[in-house]
Amino acid sequence: MDIETLRREAEAPSLAGAADVEGVAADLADAFTDDPAFDWFLRADDKRAAAFMRFFRFIVRTAVVQGARIERPGSGGAAAVWLPFDKLGPLPLSVELRAFPVLLGATGVARFGRLVKLRAYMDEHHPMERRHAYLWFLGVTHAAQGHGVGSRLLKVATDRLDAEALPAYLETQNERNVSLYTRHGFEVIYEGRPAPDGPQLWSMWREPVSS
Repeated sequence: MDIETLRREAEAPSLAGAADVEGVAADLADAFTDDPAFDWFLRADDKRAAAFMRFFRFIVRTAVVQGARIERPGSGGAAAVWLPFDKLGPLPLSVELRAFPVLLGATGVARFGRLVKLRAYMDEHHPMERRHAYLWFLGVTHAAQGHGVGSRLLKVATDRLDAEALPAYLETQNERNVSLYTRHGFEVIYEGRPAPDGPQLWSMWREPVSS
């Protein structure tokens, strides 16, 4: 992996579509392998890796169908998934029915309740009073982490949102990411846990910057 090329590509990312589902899913699965929230609800047996990949494949495919803006370096290695405001809220029943076996496969029966609690927590604290862009996922593969790739993807997006005068919202379950998002104009508006033994989550909001 050529990090310098990846950094340049992140400054002018490509838009991913249906043909890129597999690559984006693989990058996000790698990026979130040791994420605290996923560690909490993902199954812990030898089926974990395959189930994790199926989970992200479903997530990315659903995002494409919903008209998400998926930005990534041209050669892969990272991805930012932005959902438009009009696609937030409860998923259609048909999507929920397709999602159920994928989600159950990702958690296993024993941990499915954890995922339910996490989703309920996130829905409860997601501000819906104003239109905004929702950063559903921003992930960089382990081999490319620590080189500013995610920060460059984020700057491209926040510059665009500033031009559109549109706020943004995200959640992060990794404390080291809070300072990254703060540098890009996000502020913590809520923090807590979906359950006493669950991961810490930070909800962050960003107002657009006027020129």
